Amino acid sequence: MQKMTELLGLRDECREGISGASALAGSCLADNRLNLDVYPDGCRRFLQLFKEQRGEVVQVEFLRLSSNDCLLDTTLGSLPHLKHLKSVMLKGGHARDEFGSYQHGSLTSLPPDFGNLRCLTHLDLSFNRLSTLPSCILHLPSLRELLVSHNSLVMLPEDFGCLSKLTFFSAMKNQLKDLPQSIGELSMLQDLDLSENALELLPEEVGNLHNCTELDLSGNRLSSIPDSLANLKSLRRLHLHSNLLVTVPASLASLPNLSRLDLQNNCLRAIPAEIQALPFVHVRGNPLGEAEPSPQAGNCKASAAVVIHSCISSGSFTVTSEGCRVVLACGIHFYFPPGAASDPLRIYFRSLTPDPQWVKLRHHDVLLSRVLELQPHGVQFQQEVQIWMPYISPQTPHQHEVVVRTFSGQSWSDLRTRVKQKRKSKKCVAHCCVLHFSWFLVVSRLVQNECRVPAEGTLLFSSVDPNIKVTFPPGVTKEPRSVKLQVLPVSAEEIEEITANAGCRASPLLYLSQDSTVDFLKPVRIQLPLPPGVTGLNLDRSRLHILHGDLEGQTWNDITSEVVLEFTHLYAVFEVTHFSWYWLWYTTKTYIGGIAKKVYERLRLYQVNFIALQRKKDPEQVLLQCVPKHKVDPVLKKLQDRYRGPEPSDMVEMFEGEQFFAAFERGISIDMDRPDCVDGRLSFIFYSHLKNMKEIYVTSPVDRKGQAVKGQVSFYRGAVPDSIPEDASRRRKGPDSLWLATLPIKLPQLKPRWDENPGPLYGFSFPPLNLGNAETGYLTQANLLSIARRVGADWQSIGLNLGLTYQQIERIGYNNREDLNKQILDMLFSWAQQNSEDPDCVSKLITAMKESGRQDIADEVEAIIELGRQKYSESIRRVGLEQESSTEDSAIAMM
Repeated sequence: MQKMTELLGLRDECREGISGASALAGSCLADNRLNLDVYPDGCRRFLQLFKEQRGEVVQVEFLRLSSNDCLLDTTLGSLPHLKHLKSVMLKGGHARDEFGSYQHGSLTSLPPDFGNLRCLTHLDLSFNRLSTLPSCILHLPSLRELLVSHNSLVMLPEDFGCLSKLTFFSAMKNQLKDLPQSIGELSMLQDLDLSENALELLPEEVGNLHNCTELDLSGNRLSSIPDSLANLKSLRRLHLHSNLLVTVPASLASLPNLSRLDLQNNCLRAIPAEIQALPFVHVRGNPLGEAEPSPQAGNCKASAAVVIHSCISSGSFTVTSEGCRVVLACGIHFYFPPGAASDPLRIYFRSLTPDPQWVKLRHHDVLLSRVLELQPHGVQFQQEVQIWMPYISPQTPHQHEVVVRTFSGQSWSDLRTRVKQKRKSKKCVAHCCVLHFSWFLVVSRLVQNECRVPAEGTLLFSSVDPNIKVTFPPGVTKEPRSVKLQVLPVSAEEIEEITANAGCRASPLLYLSQDSTVDFLKPVRIQLPLPPGVTGLNLDRSRLHILHGDLEGQTWNDITSEVVLEFTHLYAVFEVTHFSWYWLWYTTKTYIGGIAKKVYERLRLYQVNFIALQRKKDPEQVLLQCVPKHKVDPVLKKLQDRYRGPEPSDMVEMFEGEQFFAAFERGISIDMDRPDCVDGRLSFIFYSHLKNMKEIYVTSPVDRKGQAVKGQVSFYRGAVPDSIPEDASRRRKGPDSLWLATLPIKLPQLKPRWDENPGPLYGFSFPPLNLGNAETGYLTQANLLSIARRVGADWQSIGLNLGLTYQQIERIGYNNREDLNKQILDMLFSWAQQNSEDPDCVSKLITAMKESGRQDIADEVEAIIELGRQKYSESIRRVGLEQESSTEDSAIAMM
């Protein structure tokens, strides 16, 4: 069951301006609504309105405020004066922290006289800090829907059953350990969501909820469920996945209206035959048929249960003291050995897009994966947990090594990592062991050799180039310290190409670091190989330079005259007391520092091309991608069957982790409400080994009925990573230097649009539709028309993923042959009419779009549902929001 979506005001933000408190009051109060959660100072606006227009404010029936507001406590004291309130939303989650996580609101209680709101039917207190349910809630006689999800509730009041009119209750993601017996007195309750809590037992009285149609108990610690659940004759969907169930009563099979029973990811080794025979039961992720593990089993790995998790980007699972293996759909594996967790522990995971603001890459690092966040943070396991993370194989395996990097909340550190390639899939995975959870990612770094330097001294050499050695003499330090060595080989061809000087040569780049801020007590002896083509026999000492670079590589100083250089036939040897970058150059140039700085900068840059392709069947769908130069041809070959477009842009250079933007120009526009849209431009972050690709629908405000639109997309530089060379930063200042490339985009002449005709469309006449429910949100006929415009030739695969049979698809194709638009409309609306009563149909539509490769449409549907915005195309605006809003209002009035 998905999270409860906001019922009220899904489209109010599109109708109402933000031109001041008085204008806001005029538009909202006329409709008896006051939606102020979209403003960071919503509580201040409310208090101002309450003071200046009290007579109108007290008539408000629907109120929305953000509990992230600092003036919330002051505002709460005024709410009991609004005697006509029917719906109140005091939700948190309107702000995010630096890692993108939703911040809970500050609400911890409600004023006692809040219980005097006799008309209140809907109350949403989600994403707050409630540890107990405010007692005043039990005095709301008309309350029908109560949402307290994402709080810290550990129990419900004993007299919770006095809310006799309650039809919907959601307490997902709390810390509930048990339920009061009075919960069975909620005789009108239809939908109960207690998922992702800590429930271990259910009272028998749960079986008295005779009107309950959906019960979600997933993600708890239940080892059994009462037989009384078989009394829930109205129950349609029962969610029990991700618990600790070892048995389920066979009587569940007798429930007459049950259409979904989810038992996945439990500890069931046997399931009653009556339940196994049900066509709608889901049991994946259970150790079915396995014998009970012996307590004396010597191989603890073999006895661990295997949990297969179907979620890709986020989800949760439970780990017990018995241990388990967990396999995520994205390819990440976990192994929790027996005893790693002493008590059952709920693990939450999610995959995050790397943000260069906090994912700080070091010089010459290459990012190879997305960020994996594991919660709870900081919990100490009794034994090491093993993690396998898939990654994209880097292009320079010799001089680089792959490591898993973790973030402590303050800084990033590298873990001891082993890598291997899977035999069948040939995919690479990085393996590490940890005792606590936080954030993890996979990077490729320069090969790092390290050692512990004692007072007696030691020797450290490079595994990349064994000719590079660092000798620490006795007495070099009083206290042992850790030293790290990294080497970046630079070929003669690279030096010649960058400097345009065949006479320049350079040794490998050497980087030394230590865990102490104190210089060594004695000089440390460094041996570097002479540059290619140079030996002790033909060496001209006047052309040899030792360069010392700062930690960021922005300044390179010639220290040849400051050190004593010794030479052998193949090596140069010198002594230093301070660690940083060291580089041996051989050239006739006198000012070598500037040349070295230029070469070092270029070694960190990637040569890339931009591509902008349009889908052949639907030119309004545009694919944008930034591709490393050597990958352009393979990428274009892979896309040529479905897309067409201009030749790739000219080659440009970018840093790993650099931000850039795509702007559509000359009569072409995009949806400005996308979260990745900044000042009308799409934001990208370039990572050389990740897909820098986005698909987006474009529109044109120009009338395209008469002619095509010839527009363009231009790419511009944005913020560059910290610590880039000063020269590079200086060159990028000014408006002209920000431009990278421009590619043409052509939108063909527009045919008459489906939503411009208020009558029957292409011979079809559709009844009004409201797909979904109060939890998933609603999709209207206008929304489906907008979606249908974008389906194109993928309609058949979408139809199959929606559950239509091959025979239905063939019949739709035959009945509407020669007309693709009719085929799409017939398929989509036939499915919609068949599933209009299914509360999960919206989520099924989103899943079908993703499975059909239409992430773009799935994103739009999710945006409509979750954000409630109606700005995706001109067609939605032409339909008119009043009709859709009236549908919403009628739905709300029914609560």
